Amino acid sequence: MVTPLAATLLVLRLPDVGVAGYWQLLELFDSPLQFLNQPIQSLRSLLNPAAADMLTRFRADPEMSDVGRQLSLDLAYLESQSDLHCLIYDNPLYPRLLREIPRPPPLLFVRGDPNCLSLPQLAIVGSRNPSGGGSENAERFAHYMAERGFAITSGLALGIDAAAHRGALRAGGKTIAVMGTGINLIYPARHRQLAQDIVDNGGALVSEFPLGTASHACNFPQRNRIISGLSGGTLVVEAAVKSGSLITASYALQHDREVFAIPGSIHNPLARGCHQLIRQGATLVETAQDIVDQLAGLLSYKRQESKSAKSHQPELFDEPAVTDNEPMLGVDEQILLQALGYDPLPVDLLAERTGLDVGNLSAQLIGLEIKGLIQQVGACYQRL
Repeated sequence: MVTPLAATLLVLRLPDVGVAGYWQLLELFDSPLQFLNQPIQSLRSLLNPAAADMLTRFRADPEMSDVGRQLSLDLAYLESQSDLHCLIYDNPLYPRLLREIPRPPPLLFVRGDPNCLSLPQLAIVGSRNPSGGGSENAERFAHYMAERGFAITSGLALGIDAAAHRGALRAGGKTIAVMGTGINLIYPARHRQLAQDIVDNGGALVSEFPLGTASHACNFPQRNRIISGLSGGTLVVEAAVKSGSLITASYALQHDREVFAIPGSIHNPLARGCHQLIRQGATLVETAQDIVDQLAGLLSYKRQESKSAKSHQPELFDEPAVTDNEPMLGVDEQILLQALGYDPLPVDLLAERTGLDVGNLSAQLIGLEIKGLIQQVGACYQRL
């Protein structure tokens, strides 16, 4: 007997069906099972000849047909992976926000904790070849947002994506990587350890693509709609005018989600995409607190939602609530803030007062700026 999961896997393995074709079929049939039980002649007008022939061979001999053998391999692999979950659209763990987008993924492969897909999320995206400041902004914004209860969602790519994932991990928060390959293939390969760290720290890897799907260029714009669909808002850190990050932002606008952009120098080509978004109505952000303020309603709603489902998801929201208190500060940040007082001071005098080396001092100053506690005035810093 074919299960609902097997039926979904089978339909998505048919040539040229894909997500769009799947939902077109579901407009005619109640489920993939009902579709598969129809006479093959009645389905030929709905499928291309290769898909109809493949389905005919499956019905004649499921174990020997190409798609039948592939289905058996898929199911065996899923059963062998204790940390891998397959969420079909009507699964209670399928994230509610993702259900709201047009033609959502019929099925999600999730390695790690599927519960984290229902956390309040901020997507952070940007260039694969960012400036040093861009990478630093991505990591620090992710760190700050993760400390305040948001999961950080990105695409596991080089550059801004990786910095965002690492910032969330450094904060002890959860992060979600949406992949443009099958869940069993990590791309780029150099991010295998990062992917494992994400899973080991309570996050998740997510893919809608069949097992074994390679990193085709056309997959990445498709996966970007999942990044924005899972998230209450999308932050673009650095991006050229023509980039995948702007595709993600475009999906976010289509999904009626918030879009945030960090401005940059007019001489930086990677700032032009952000400036374009701001001209089109994206929210200009200078500190991570700007985003927290904008998405606080989502965080509050999600907490209430989790309380009502507490018996089913007892550990879904353990992150600190957003409050009116000052952000949590590290020891060095506390020393620096106390030394700063309320008058503008230059870096060399701050180094003398705190005893911090210049590298560490600069990092702490940037962190306090992002948290909205200090600002730079010329060559000095002052407390807000």
